[in-house]
Amino acid sequence: MKAVRIVRPGSVDGVELADVAEPGCGPDELLVQVQATALNRADLLQVLGRYPPPPGVPQDIPGLEYAGTVLRAGERVQRFRSGERVMGLVGGGAFAERLVTHEREAMPVPEGLELAPAAAVPEAFLTAFDALVLQGEMRPHARVLVHAAASGVGTAALQLVQLFGAEAIGTARTEEKLERCRAVAPFHPLLVPPGAPRFAPRVLELTGGAGVDIVLDLVGGRYLAESLNCLASRGRMLMVGTLDGPRADLDLSRLLHRRARIIGTVLRTRPLEEKAALARSFEEQVLPAFAGGRIRAVVDAVLPLASAPVALARMAANASVGKLVLSVGEAR
Repeated sequence: MKAVRIVRPGSVDGVELADVAEPGCGPDELLVQVQATALNRADLLQVLGRYPPPPGVPQDIPGLEYAGTVLRAGERVQRFRSGERVMGLVGGGAFAERLVTHEREAMPVPEGLELAPAAAVPEAFLTAFDALVLQGEMRPHARVLVHAAASGVGTAALQLVQLFGAEAIGTARTEEKLERCRAVAPFHPLLVPPGAPRFAPRVLELTGGAGVDIVLDLVGGRYLAESLNCLASRGRMLMVGTLDGPRADLDLSRLLHRRARIIGTVLRTRPLEEKAALARSFEEQVLPAFAGGRIRAVVDAVLPLASAPVALARMAANASVGKLVLSVGEAR
């Protein structure tokens, strides 16, 4: 089968389409014919040699999410049959024509959702749902600050805030990205130009001085202290990314007085039981909204799998809004 392999770590041009062995399918697993996959920041970092994949997954094939059809189901599989459409997360190896996944990690593709946009759902929406709802305890009428609103996770978060009856403030570094986000879901746009971030005064103004209940932070670095200044009493800050760097200065007395919580989270290295539980909660609370058209995956572009270097370069330049999808059907 064809797959995108990392042959020269350290550059977005260090990947190539190559022939690799087809993975074996265990008794509790699905062999999936991948129709589409999507890029994530973790894929870019892996290609650049900065984020090694976890044990047990292909070490030289990136890709954390997929949509496709079941080719074969192991003898103990109960949830899916051959020919059914599935999507989900894997620890790696999704930039390929076929992959294997445990049946409990897979999710059905909702009726009416094509496979290319379905591939853009799992990582962004599961990350945002887990952070905002399961860990951040988002409730109706909550105020939520979403950093990097134009990213895949950001555009998913804006929609989930609306779906759960909360109110969003979204940041981006260009007016163009904020304008494109307006078509995704209602939110209060907030421009944070490159340089020293300064957004707390405007957030407090928008919230009547009360601050926000939740911050979804994909940026980290210099944003952390400023985000803390935005938090309401007993607010929660969910750290899911470090685009601005992994280190920050923090006034701990402010953290104490606000009785705030800072929660770090990642999906890729979680054990099977946690991933399966997350998938089932998402299926119950969010997946029906895709079938009903209330939420959607925001896709910036769909490119053939062989154009992975082009897509990686676009991600590295922070030029996309929403997800970059690779069509695996064009692998040959």
